Amino acid sequence: MQSIARRFAALLCCAVALAIPPAGNAAADDSDPPPPPAQTGGTAPIAATAGTGLTAVSSIDLSKLGTPSVATVDLTTESSDLWARMRQGFAMRDLSMDLVTDRQIWYLARPGALRNTLERGRKYLYFIVEELEKRGMPTELALLPMVESAYNPMAYSPARASGLWQFIPSTGKDFSLDQNWWVDERRDIVASTNAALTYLQALYEMHGDWHLALASYNWGENAVARAVAKNKAAGLPTEFAYLSMPQETRYYVPKLQALKNIIANPQLFGITLPPIPNEPYFVSIGTRGGMDLHTAAQLAEMPMKDFLELNPSFNRPVIPGESDHHVIVPKDKAGTFVTNLENHDRPLLSWKTYTVERGERVEQIAARFGISPTKLREVNGLAPRMRPGPGYTLLVPSGDAVAMAESAPVLAPKLSFASQAPAPAPRLGKQPRGGSTARHSSKASHASKSAGAKAGAHHNKHRK
Repeated sequence: MQSIARRFAALLCCAVALAIPPAGNAAADDSDPPPPPAQTGGTAPIAATAGTGLTAVSSIDLSKLGTPSVATVDLTTESSDLWARMRQGFAMRDLSMDLVTDRQIWYLARPGALRNTLERGRKYLYFIVEELEKRGMPTELALLPMVESAYNPMAYSPARASGLWQFIPSTGKDFSLDQNWWVDERRDIVASTNAALTYLQALYEMHGDWHLALASYNWGENAVARAVAKNKAAGLPTEFAYLSMPQETRYYVPKLQALKNIIANPQLFGITLPPIPNEPYFVSIGTRGGMDLHTAAQLAEMPMKDFLELNPSFNRPVIPGESDHHVIVPKDKAGTFVTNLENHDRPLLSWKTYTVERGERVEQIAARFGISPTKLREVNGLAPRMRPGPGYTLLVPSGDAVAMAESAPVLAPKLSFASQAPAPAPRLGKQPRGGSTARHSSKASHASKSAGAKAGAHHNKHRK
């Protein structure tokens, strides 16, 4: 079945490519001829040209397939469809090379995975497109999380990259993304998006080319700069397609171009995009004091799974109370959340902190508070064999909240802070009734942060 699907996708891609002459969008200069082929440590990339006929799949030369052009849109009208708005902002020069067609075939041969990714992204796309437009950046960059994480905010790579935009810990710190016992803002939808766009802006200013900026985001700006300098010294073209680079980066930019082509002309590829209204999906609501995530989801009258998709940055089942934290809820749930919080007359916290004493084991502490050792370890990010030392702070159930504690979600099973002995004592704070401030804005607000001046090397395992 996979072979049949791939052959069908190949035929469809070829038919589309041959039917539409290659043409860039408003930002491309069609009058400039493509640079001549050159050897760059391997087979030289070949610029795509329009084909003249449809042949059998097995005999098609992918290098001769054209790139679909962006559909014509009326820039004087505001569309009610976010996809149409995104197409209006497509501004990157189109990349024409055989790997683009290869990636189109790859995506179209997996329609279920593509559909699931687009469906996950519908919660975040409006906010990202809005932020891109505010910065004057090409809106096809809103598709980059599809390449990075398939729009899964909990994605975690072997290189320890995390979140929609896949920041590694060091680059996250460079861009002021908090990573501590309570939260990991690399997974925060708002904070990580602002950091990623700032980083991409810096990379573009460095290279003056979006393809090189994207390659730098994946491989590291210093590695790309060295590759450019090497080609320049050898008298070779310095565009993305002519640089010698790792295979992962070689495929990285063509993936984004392939997705751009599919979104630009979905009907020609036989794809139906999930409808996304051109309006905010979520808003941010400020909280004062601590609160269980489970309680917050109940106040918003949302399933926990849906709540965590908008609030994936918390490492613990608690919103800590010692600093300015926000919860993000769908726009149509904001009023419900605020009203339910004002009328809530029960404790908002079912957890408290406990400092480990000398000689105490996790099993003893769990028995004292009536919780299973497995759940106590999960909630506190402790590996099965880890033993927290004296002075380490744990979250334990408060009062009669054991049942709720046992059902608490496991948020960050890959993260453990037991090596940080003793852990900084977390303060949960107290939550007064009606303690919230709602921000019903067109986009979520977030605590103001400096994005950092330097654009350190990103998350790629080939980083040098």
